[in-house]
Amino acid sequence: MSGWVAVCGTGQLLPGEYQLVWDGDTPIAVFNIDGELYAIEDVCTHDGGELTGGPIRGHEIECPRHGARFDIRTGAALCPPAYEPTAKFPVKVEDGVVYTRDDRDD
Repeated sequence: MSGWVAVCGTGQLLPGEYQLVWDGDTPIAVFNIDGELYAIEDVCTHDGGELTGGPIRGHEIECPRHGARFDIRTGAALCPPAYEPTAKFPVKVEDGVVYTRDDRDD
């Protein structure tokens, strides 16, 4: 999956917000944290649940199901019950549109 997927316009992703997009079968959450954009797979590596909907504190998101926390910048698992990172993806902005893609197969 090498093509970029349009997420939203930059005005639709304000600081503290996120947008969810799919690249094929991969759910990608794109976050605006203090004006910086980050994208991670919207999957808790503990049990496969969605991360979005959980509380965001600084650069961390907490899984709403069992409390595992992940670094939004890197995808790193920060505490049990998750031990494996979730995937991190590239983000770019062109002509006022935010894009991301699942680059794992590149």
